[in-house]
Formats: sequence, structure tokens, C-alpha cells
Amino acid sequence: MARKKPVFFRILKSIVSSKHPGRSWITQPILAAIAVFVCMIVSPVLAQAPLVNSSVHQFTISQGKRQDLVQQGKKLYEGGQFTLAVKVLQEASAAFKTQKDYLREAMTLSNLCLAFQQLSLWNEAEKAIAQSLNLLKSLKNSQESSKILAQALDVQGRLQLLQGEPEAALTTWQQAAEIYQQIKDTAAFTRNQINSAQALQVLGRYRQANKILTEVSQTFQNQSDSSTKASGLLSLGNIMQVVGDLKQSQQVLQQSLVLAKATSSDQIIAETLFSLGNTARAQYDTKMALDYYQQAASASTDSTTRTQAHLNRLSLLVETKQFADALALSSQIQSQINNLPASRMLVEAKINFAQSLMKMVSQTGTKQDSALLLASAVQQAQSLLDLRAESYALGTLGNLYEINQQFTDAQKLTEKALVMAQSINASDIVYQWQWQLGRIHKQQGDQKGAIVYYSEAFNTLQTLRRDLVAINPNIQFSFRESVEPVYRELVALLLQTENESVQHQKSQKSENQKPENQKNLKQARVVMESLQIAELDNFFRSACLTAKQELDPIVDKKDSRSAVFYPVILPDRLDVILKLPNQDLRHYKTVITEDKVEGVVENLREYLRDVTRTSQVKQLSEQIYNWLIQPAEAELNKSGIKTLVFVLDGVLRNIPMSVLYDKQHEKYLVEKYAIAIAPGLQLLDPKPLQQVKLNTIIAGVAAERTIENRKFPPLENVPRELQQIQSEVPKTKELLDQKFTENNLQNQLQSAPFSVVHLATHGEFSSDPEKTFVLTWDKLLKVKEFDSLLRVRDTKKSSAIELLVLSACKTAVGDKRAALGLAGVAVQAGARSTLATLWSVDDESTANLMSRFYQELKAGVNKAEALQRAQLGVFAQQKSPYFWAPFVLVGNWL
Repeated sequence: MARKKPVFFRILKSIVSSKHPGRSWITQPILAAIAVFVCMIVSPVLAQAPLVNSSVHQFTISQGKRQDLVQQGKKLYEGGQFTLAVKVLQEASAAFKTQKDYLREAMTLSNLCLAFQQLSLWNEAEKAIAQSLNLLKSLKNSQESSKILAQALDVQGRLQLLQGEPEAALTTWQQAAEIYQQIKDTAAFTRNQINSAQALQVLGRYRQANKILTEVSQTFQNQSDSSTKASGLLSLGNIMQVVGDLKQSQQVLQQSLVLAKATSSDQIIAETLFSLGNTARAQYDTKMALDYYQQAASASTDSTTRTQAHLNRLSLLVETKQFADALALSSQIQSQINNLPASRMLVEAKINFAQSLMKMVSQTGTKQDSALLLASAVQQAQSLLDLRAESYALGTLGNLYEINQQFTDAQKLTEKALVMAQSINASDIVYQWQWQLGRIHKQQGDQKGAIVYYSEAFNTLQTLRRDLVAINPNIQFSFRESVEPVYRELVALLLQTENESVQHQKSQKSENQKPENQKNLKQARVVMESLQIAELDNFFRSACLTAKQELDPIVDKKDSRSAVFYPVILPDRLDVILKLPNQDLRHYKTVITEDKVEGVVENLREYLRDVTRTSQVKQLSEQIYNWLIQPAEAELNKSGIKTLVFVLDGVLRNIPMSVLYDKQHEKYLVEKYAIAIAPGLQLLDPKPLQQVKLNTIIAGVAAERTIENRKFPPLENVPRELQQIQSEVPKTKELLDQKFTENNLQNQLQSAPFSVVHLATHGEFSSDPEKTFVLTWDKLLKVKEFDSLLRVRDTKKSSAIELLVLSACKTAVGDKRAALGLAGVAVQAGARSTLATLWSVDDESTANLMSRFYQELKAGVNKAEALQRAQLGVFAQQKSPYFWAPFVLVGNWL
């Protein structure tokens, strides 16, 4: 290692002594944002946004010179030389203004806005598009001016989406759509609709987004075969990938590929194969992705696409540890990169390549190649006057120094990259460098400095939310590598500092000096709550969730007999933050590895589904009881706690807390407390069910069904379950088997103010929203459809659904994060509470449990206690947890 340091230092020195002292370096940390989808790093996957063009060709020689400037600017823009494009377009705009050619001035200003967007110069972009629109609105209406106005509105919508304003973008694109329809520009209208679908996705309006994309797909089917149609299908497939509909994306891209081959559109063939590779990679189909990338490289007539395909293939080979193939490919990429023209893509290619090489050090034995590539990327970005690219390159070089433990140099480089990103308000880069500086300070033993930078990164991510997926859609595919660690590492620092502070206080015998401890604990709790929301944002590919509550008043004022547990799974320990009514936060930990925790939980999850393994269930659940509950037993008893609420982390979501076993008293947790799960207290709207009439709609599928090539066995006890509910709750409407369709359910929900929706049918919870569903008679109702289905009612007629019951669902086997799908259903449905099963039990015990649950609700007991009593009723008859434990209450427990 010592031998390599001088090489790095010479590179660093040469960069610092650059002719651009204010802009000295370049790169990005090892994020899948670059490593996964090279072509999508800088701009969102909007439908192709062509530069605004005029269709009039008759102009004088002086006009011809000005038009030459426009063409030159277009060429520079398409070549990734955005700063030079800005200069040329500004010159063209000024020339058109001098000649009072306001139409072409407006057109040029719109293109200037696009170039400013690429450089993250948001104020300049806003000014340019505002000037363009003002000019266009002052001109006499014509076919050509209308088309340029619509194109300018498209550009403005793109800017609004990138700035985290999807509502404004949608409105703007709708204005453009009206113009395209008036002038009968079908191709532009289709492109506009694809963009609108992305805005709707960001807003969480999935059904509308899907409706638009379905209509666009149908439009393409009605068109005659052409390369234009193939290109349109390619854009549609890419946007479907971004909104998370990977299966549909694959199908549309396959259509594009067939058509591109039929029309001999070689470059579209290559680009479609490349997108198919990206989609296969997002589906974790490594073999297929590698094959598509290779085909894309072979088919491409363009050196840029060829290099991107090879780079994505290399990063995937490295990720899957296929180092022999990776080494062979890396030498080929080196020669390709050297022949690429100067552009931002070249800078990004060098960064991408360097990151893959950094991960191959164990095979190559040196980091020097990565260092040289990154130094070259810095210099290339400087020559392009591209601050965004320069910041990426500079920060990545800082990451390389961090890996090499040259922390002083790593800090200098990263600080420079951070200042540069902040100067252009590039928040999606800013948080990465704040996180990197936090790591650097932590590794140097500077806990306070590390917390400062981690906190800044956390705050930046909080402000980004909607912007993050719009600016960089690849974040959704790399969430666990590029976003989640910021939250977890900050919590680890806060709790570690709190532990050290407590030790110091005890040694000083001054345990009452707690302000700093409480500050750290409160911040750690806020961060974990925020992580819950961030995970759901990522699950839905949008940031449509809003915090409804402050944390403490729920327990301190609304239910002073409840306690809230926040388990936090960290690499080397399991921490628990405990909130008791009107008391300071408590904190305790168990020193145990993350792998050990996951092993115990996964084994317990497996044994719970086996009625013969009760003794093993007790052994394993006792361990978890000792981690989570036992250290707080005395405090719980002292505070008179009756209900335990868990904001669970990681794999703990996959098991019911009711089954935790207190060996000393030989009792399961459900025998001692009512229990509820919350996907974060911020998301709750806690109101008691008392005084609410139990107007209930009950629906179910009892018969065997085969839907989407999946066979669902009969649920013989469903009719009995629905019948018993009707005997307890007279005001019910039943939809069984053929009557239980999406349309029938929607019509019933619109016709009457049901407070409870009870679905006794197959369902599955998964970490993939496309695999999270409930079965109706004729389709799988996906989680993204729950929002528009269950919130369809006129708000003037009725309040929100109080309770959604899913009595025959299960979590996907083999999916460690499957219960995220349950949280997703609970949030997306809009019901205050969701009662669901973690595994399906088609037994009369389920019908009995549900009957008792409704009895208790009718008697005025809160939901958590009603579930507890219902479970204990089954427990009295069936001691095995298999029968009574799968039921979990998510959300409002009152």
C-alpha cells in the first residue's frame, strides 16, 4: 500500500495545480447509479426530448448564418459538450433578437434551457424558458408558432419535474398535449404522454399513469411499422422500466427489437438490446442481462452505445464476481474509451470504468489504473467547463483515496467536489459527498465531525425525496447501496455516541445529565422513522407519502398505556429505542452480528409455518424476546403498559411479535400485551374505532383459480368465515367468487360509506410491488391499484376506510424484505388500520378468530385488544402458533 501512495499524491498534486483553481477535480462514489445504467445517470428517463426545431427553410443568407449557429449548438448538445452549446446558443439567440426574428429566438431559448438543465444551472434554465414562452405568447398564432410553443412547454415541464415539481410538470405537459392534438402532431403527442405518465408516477397516481401508458402502447400498435414506431416503443419500454413495471417493459422492448430488425434500424436495435439488458438486470436475471449487453455492443454502429454496453456488462461481471471475464473485457474497454470524442459521456465512461477497476483490485493488484482514469476524467470535465461532471469525477477520486486510507487527500478532494455540487444546487450529488465526508471523519475517529456530515447528508435526502427519482431514476434500483446506508450509518453513530456518553456519565456518577443523550436518541428515532418512509418511497418508485403526526403526542396523550419499540439491526449489534408515555427515551442493545439476527429470524419464520415445530418456535422466539423485550420488562410493568407497538426493522418485519416467548413466565407476548405494528408513527392518523358503525363489505374467493399462469388452490373455509362475520355485523354486503371482481368492489365502495373492507382471498406480500397482490375472481389486484380502488369514494359522503382485513395472505417465501409489501398495502390502501396474515391458514380457526375479532370491536374494544382477545380465543383451543400467530395489525391500533 505504501508504494501506491506517491503515485496517488502526484496525481492529486497535478489536479490541485490545475489552471482552474476553483474547479479542480472529479468523480462520484461507488454507486450503482453509475454502475448500473450508464446512459441514464445525468438526465431522467423522459421520452426523448429533441431540440426545438423550426420547419421553415426559406431564409436569407444572414438568417442562414444564424441557423448555422443553431445547428452547431445542437451538434454540441448532442455530443455532450453542454457548456460550449450554451455559448453558441446564446450567440444565436442574440442574433435572432437583433434581427427581430422572435420565433427563432424563442426556439433557441428553449434549446438553451435544455443545455442549462444538463449543467444543473436551474436559475438560468428557468429564465431562458420564461423568456421563450413570453415571446411565443406575444406572437401571432400559426401552425409553426403553435408547434414551437408546445415544444417549449415540453421543455418547461421537463425542468419542473427535474426540480421536484411533478404537479406543475403535469399541468404544463397537459397544455402542450392540447396543442399537439390541435395541430395533429401524433408523434410529439405520444412523447408528451409518456412524460406525463412519469409525472403521475412520481405523484403516486399509478392507475392514471398506467392508463396513459396503455393508451400509448395501443397507439403504437395501430401505427404502421417504421423505425419511428420502433424508437417510440423503445422510449415507452424505458419509461415502464422507471415506473417499476419491469415485465411490461420487457415485452414492449421486445416489440421494439422485432420492429427495429424488420426495418433494418441498426442503431435502434443496439439501443433496444441495451435497454433490455438494463431491464433484465433490474429483474436480477444476470445471465440474460450479460447476453443483452454483449448483443448491444456487437450490434451498435455508434461507439458511445457500444462502450456503454461494455461498461454495464463489466460492472455486472464484477458485481457477480466473474473476474476472469471482467479482466478480459476491461482491456477492450480501455482502447474504446481512448477513441471516444470529448463529451460528458466520456467523463462518465471513465468514472464508470474506474469504479469497476476499483472493485477488481484483488485481481489486478493495483489502484493506479483507476487513479489515472479519474485524473483524466477531472481534466476532461474541466476542458468541457462542466461542473456537474467535474464534481462527479472529483468525488470519485476522493473515494479512491478513502479506500486507500489516504484520508487527508480524500477529504480535500471530497470537500472540493461538495463545494462544486453545492454551487450548482445539484442536491443528488451533494448528499453523496456529505456522506463520503462523514465516512472519512468516522474512519479518522472524529465522531462529532462524522455526525455533522452524516446529518447534512440525511437532511439533503429529506429535501430531495421527489427530486431523487426524477433526477436519477437509477436510485430506485440501488437504494440499498446508495441511500439506505446513509440512514443506518448515521443511527449507528448516534447510538454509539450515546453509549459512550452513558458510560462517561456513570463513571462520573451523574446519570441525570442527559440532554445530549436524549438529543441523540431523538435524532436516531427520527432517522429510523424517515428510513421507513424512504423504503416505502422506493417500493412505490415515488415520494407520495406525507408525515401526519409528531411522534410523542401519540403515546403521551392519545394512548398513555402503550409503548413503542424501535429495533435497529446494525452490522455488529441490535439496538432498541423505547418510547414510554411521558418519559425520556430509553436505549439498550445486544451485541450480536446482523447475520446471526437474520439467521434466527429466518429459521423462526420457517418453523412458524410448520404446525409440528412448536418447541423450536419457542426456542428461537425466546432469543428475540430477550433481545427486544426482556431488558424493558420492569419499566413496562411499572408504567402500566397494555399495548406494545413495534416500528420494525429489516427481517424482523417477517415474523409476528405476538409469538415472542417469555421462558421465565412461560408465556407468549400476546398473553401479556396487545400488539400492533406501525410503518412509522409519522404515517399514522390515530383515531379510535369506537362510535364508528361497522358497515362492512366482505369479499372472497373460495374456488380454485388459475390467473396469470399461477394456480391458487380452493379456500374451503372462506364461505364459513364470511357467514360468521355477517352474523356478528348485520350491516354487510357480500361479494363471493364470481361476484368478487374489481369493478363490483369499486361500485360498492362508491355506493355506500363502508368503514370496514374484509377480503378473504389469496394474496401475497413481496418486496417487489409487481408481486404484491390480492386475488379477485378474474385478476391479480396489484398493490399500486389499491390507492385508486379504495379511495374512490366521495369524501363529502364518507370518511376514510377504518379497517382493511386481508385474512388469507402470505409473505413471499425466500424474500427477506417481503413484509415491506404488507406495509405498502397498508399505506397505499388509505385505511387507518390493516389486519393481515403473514401466512395463510385455511382452517376453521381463522373463521373463529375473525368472528371473535368483530365481536370485540362491536363491544367497543380497540383494534389491538380485539385482536389479542381473538388470538387468545384460538390459543385456548390450538396451542400451536401456526393457527393464531399469523395475524398482525398494521397502523392505527386504537
